[in-house]
Amino acid sequence: MADIISTDLTSFDGAAIVDDLNRLLRLRTTPIGMKLFESQEEMEAIPRIRRPKDIHTTDQIVGQASRNGWTVGITAEDLVGAQCSTVIGLHPRSEEWLSGERMTGVWYSTAEDAAAHQAAMDVVPANRYTAMAVSPLAAGRLNPPDICLIYATPAQMILFINGLQWTGYKKLEWGCVGESACADSWGRALATGEPSLSIPCFAERRYGGVMEDELLMAIPPQFLPKTIQGLEALSGNGLRYPIPQYGVNNDVRAGMGVSY
Repeated sequence: MADIISTDLTSFDGAAIVDDLNRLLRLRTTPIGMKLFESQEEMEAIPRIRRPKDIHTTDQIVGQASRNGWTVGITAEDLVGAQCSTVIGLHPRSEEWLSGERMTGVWYSTAEDAAAHQAAMDVVPANRYTAMAVSPLAAGRLNPPDICLIYATPAQMILFINGLQWTGYKKLEWGCVGESACADSWGRALATGEPSLSIPCFAERRYGGVMEDELLMAIPPQFLPKTIQGLEALSGNGLRYPIPQYGVNNDVRAGMGVSY
């Protein structure tokens, strides 16, 4: 297995990746891709693209792909406000946005706290992109996506991370901005090109259909073949999902002898 991450995505097979993830982790939610576009016309050229008729949050658009299996494209005009569109680079970090005024007294006790939250968010730089699309990875319509979004339980997610770390080990470190956690997932992954784990926030669960026990990994597609290889190797060592309970009262030496 290679110790480097290939950046050649000409042979990226989203359907095969999804089959492997479902076989190895038994995911309940559809893995999807997200892609930014410099023009609305590029986005609307995606096969079978849906355009919203109503105003939504980005959480809802992501949910329409991951929960409904739709391919959906949006511009800033389709989103409810700048909080959503700024994270994906469709709106600048304006003074009003940076102030966090609408969150003061709701999510944060003072204007200073709200502004500090806004400043802490990872967002895509503005003035390049005008549209975004999401689609199930297995459909292959984004060819390839900028990032992949994978929802999983904590048990599934730690094994996914173990697979990612199987070769070329790197300690993975993330932050938590709290509300607007999309900045921790797709905002950070799009802005940095790094795998980005988040605890989905209130809005993602209320509006985006995210389940109570789900975490979200936003990850560029070139990391996924490496992760699959790692999961296969771990499975061969008996480290696989679902993780069988050993028992809190049993003599641990037999189990530890196999796993460690």
